[in-house]
Amino acid sequence: MSAASEPVPLLDVHNLRVAFDGLEVVHGVSFSLNAGEKLALVGESGSGKSVTALAILKLVLNAQISGLSLLNGHNTLSMSERQLMAIRGDEVAMIFQEPMTALNPLFSVGAQIAEVVQLKNGLSKRQAWSRAIELLDQTGISEPQRRAASYPHQLSGGQRQRAMIAMALACSPKLLIADEPTTALDVTLRMQILQLLADLQVQNNMAVLLITHDLQMVRRFADRVAVMERGHIVEQGDVDDVFKHPQHAYTHKLLGSTPVRDVHAANAQAPAILSTHNLNVAYPKPLPGWRGWFNQGEFLAVNNASISLLRGHTLAVIGESGSGKTSLALAVLGLLTPRSDAKNKFEGILFNVSVVGSFSATNNIVNKALRKDVQVVFQDPFSSLSPRMTVQEIVGEGLGIHFPHLTKQQQLTRILAVLREVGLLEDDKPNDPTGADPAAQVSDATAALLMRYPHAFSGGQRQRIAIARALVVEPQLLVLDEPTSALDATIQKQVLLLLQKLQKQRGLAYLLITHDIAVVKAMAHQVVVMQDGSVVESGRLDDLLAAPKCAYTQRLFAAS
Repeated sequence: MSAASEPVPLLDVHNLRVAFDGLEVVHGVSFSLNAGEKLALVGESGSGKSVTALAILKLVLNAQISGLSLLNGHNTLSMSERQLMAIRGDEVAMIFQEPMTALNPLFSVGAQIAEVVQLKNGLSKRQAWSRAIELLDQTGISEPQRRAASYPHQLSGGQRQRAMIAMALACSPKLLIADEPTTALDVTLRMQILQLLADLQVQNNMAVLLITHDLQMVRRFADRVAVMERGHIVEQGDVDDVFKHPQHAYTHKLLGSTPVRDVHAANAQAPAILSTHNLNVAYPKPLPGWRGWFNQGEFLAVNNASISLLRGHTLAVIGESGSGKTSLALAVLGLLTPRSDAKNKFEGILFNVSVVGSFSATNNIVNKALRKDVQVVFQDPFSSLSPRMTVQEIVGEGLGIHFPHLTKQQQLTRILAVLREVGLLEDDKPNDPTGADPAAQVSDATAALLMRYPHAFSGGQRQRIAIARALVVEPQLLVLDEPTSALDATIQKQVLLLLQKLQKQRGLAYLLITHDIAVVKAMAHQVVVMQDGSVVESGRLDDLLAAPKCAYTQRLFAAS
């Protein structure tokens, strides 16, 4: 094809620069996107992906933006706010990463979609409502008429994301910007949403700009890929070419960030450190109609679940959202208020999980000991760490509870040791090498780190702080609730390698709650598969990977 006959790009970005208070974060980015084409913008958090996409429509607050962003030949960066409002939603639409925060909690999803249709297409309320139901049906939501009247919190994660897609497609845009559209979803839901986007893209001949750090998604979805690092596009081209023959060192690093298995061999003779037998966890559920005035129904979140975790091993509990994984973890931690019929066994001690905030209704001494021996690392380190506490206070809080006899200096010594163990501190030279002043036993850099707050750290560093907080009280069992799902692929690999090292050094047992099969393959010795509150399959990792018997397990592995 001659140069003269090449198609004119739908979106053509030249030398885009974005700065905040004079500090440039996007440095001369250039790329193009043709009608009906799928381009993935890939990179770690902080690489400038989302800022680049938002800058195209001047949606970045208090930013200085320069360069060219040609949409059908018109520079969006020189448009007035009125002109931009005319193309936002009509010609260009966005799907945001977290639909729960993007959707208005005070209005039903149908009303929010209908509002867009009314505003952009001038339809009546009745017509807009019908169009909203039609769009929800198009995105594969079952019972769209009933779901249209639902509020965001009444929908599952996958349904909320489909509602966001329906809203984005309300005016048949030419360009769809999808900012991490599947990050918060289970692996099977990710594949459903990805297939839905692909189908709708073909039907409407849309161009799609996909913002993601999920390389498997890029491989399955995109036509071309542009790799961003620290505000620069370091490499771009066809997906197959870039993945098979990466040219830049950063692209090599991203492609090499697949979790690596480095765990000790399973020992079938190891004693069980935790076991549950026929565990049932039930939540109260309102009954419809007048019956709900006098009685409550019951939702069985965990149904007769029996698991066994050996000392020094990792037991992975996998399943989709709503399968009962987290309820099982909360039962193990003794944090459930609902009724629980069974008892758990931990280190030979039976403890009931029905009492609020305790493992036993009668023995608080046993409860306190178990709290020390069973610790948890949560999915999102930013929300699990107190924003009002320094690193030293966060990591040392458990020492004051479980080791009250330690002096301040002894506590500081343990805090520094565990921070070094998780890779947050290097061996440093103290300010007072004589040891005369206990407060001066750390360097200036270390002292500054101890006084910093969680917001001053990256996601990977915050997760290391969360791990240090759990380790400082010397537990025997860690409950890992999706410990890497909120992290970039390269940071995820680092955290998993750290957890593997700690397990071998300390002999820790891990109860791993996850939907990421790659993490399961890297970490697990045993696997439990949960669906609708029940354990549908369990066994050794190798056996389940080689020959899963349950159709649900087969579907989970296939989607990965």
